[in-house]
Amino acid sequence: MTSTVKFLSSMSDSPVSEPTHRFSDTEIDAIYKAIALRRDMRHFRSGCVPEEQLQRLLAAAHRAPSVGLMQPWRFIRITDMALRHAIHALVEAERIRTAQALGEREEEFMRLKVEGILGCAEVLVAALMDGRERYIFGRRTLPEMDLASVACAIQNLWLAARAEGLGLGWVSLFDPDALADLLGMPSGARPIAVLCLGPVERFYDKPMLEQEGWAQRQPLSELVSENSWPG
Repeated sequence: MTSTVKFLSSMSDSPVSEPTHRFSDTEIDAIYKAIALRRDMRHFRSGCVPEEQLQRLLAAAHRAPSVGLMQPWRFIRITDMALRHAIHALVEAERIRTAQALGEREEEFMRLKVEGILGCAEVLVAALMDGRERYIFGRRTLPEMDLASVACAIQNLWLAARAEGLGLGWVSLFDPDALADLLGMPSGARPIAVLCLGPVERFYDKPMLEQEGWAQRQPLSELVSENSWPG
């Protein structure tokens, strides 16, 4: 009897034990809790993010899935206060332009706090790498999947930060070309988000835009359908 046959024979004589890949109830609850309580934070308090903790959060972001394993995310940590003020100025300029474009909701928008760049402990700029055109695995017909991959990395960072009690806010009000120039990005690279990270006094009970009456979350039943587009 060959070694392979002997192995199969011994397996057939042994009770079959089905492995389980399910997390414990406590672990599952923690994951869903982080998802439910994640908030896009704008209000921060004084304090720092220890270096070890920051690296842990960035490692969580780096474990995100990416199409074709291209890992298109790049994170730039802003430690120069003058540069932070320059980024804030870009955001403020776009905030005004956005308000003007909103027409009748301009004044309502201008009352919203849309960023925490000058008050948070850490500012990170999440960006798409350059040279992405050479990656066609999963992108030949959907080239925007590199952007989706960066969004997954940001979400990983966001959930990890919430689990560790830190607030994170995603700021997208900026001219991407102006920010790319400010940060010396190579041709083809593109900033996606300015991320404000740090301790907060409290997390919002609901997403801030819901609390402020700007918009409400749509019912899931209106966004899910079967076999055809939601009607």
